[in-house]
Amino acid sequence: MTGYVQVYTGNGKGKTTAALGLAMRAAGAGLRVLFAQFIKGMDYSELAALARFSDLIEVRRYGRGCFIVGEPEEEDCRLAAAGLSDAAEALASGVYDLVVLDEANVAVFFGLFSAQDLLRVVEMRPPRVELVITGRYAPVELIDRADLVTEMVEVKHYYSKGVEARRGIES
Repeated sequence: MTGYVQVYTGNGKGKTTAALGLAMRAAGAGLRVLFAQFIKGMDYSELAALARFSDLIEVRRYGRGCFIVGEPEEEDCRLAAAGLSDAAEALASGVYDLVVLDEANVAVFFGLFSAQDLLRVVEMRPPRVELVITGRYAPVELIDRADLVTEMVEVKHYYSKGVEARRGIES
């Protein structure tokens, strides 16, 4: 199997959800998946779902477990860089058939690591491994390098009417 680099970006809802769907599809085919999350700290329902497939899907989370508001703290940068290094090692190991770097684009946007750091990880990918990178603000260099780029565009969203994240749907 030939692996490709996919990017899910844009301001619309569904980037992580699309990556989760692909992870579930891969597990259904018996493929090994690493789902590496940057920045996200809350216990989203997706973690409980993925735990049911722990024999094929491994979840690793990198960060302090809170949202970053304004400038990131030094600890945010340190943890994200260590996480990217860990994810790069896992990607290069050949153990996984699919690796998802969830919210890695946002980590670049906040300066937790550079676009060049992320691109170095992309270039470490063994040819048979599928790599998915999610998050708003995908850097142009990554878009240029990717084999597939999907931009989620918000046309209408109930958040604008004050609807909070609902358990099992958005959280």
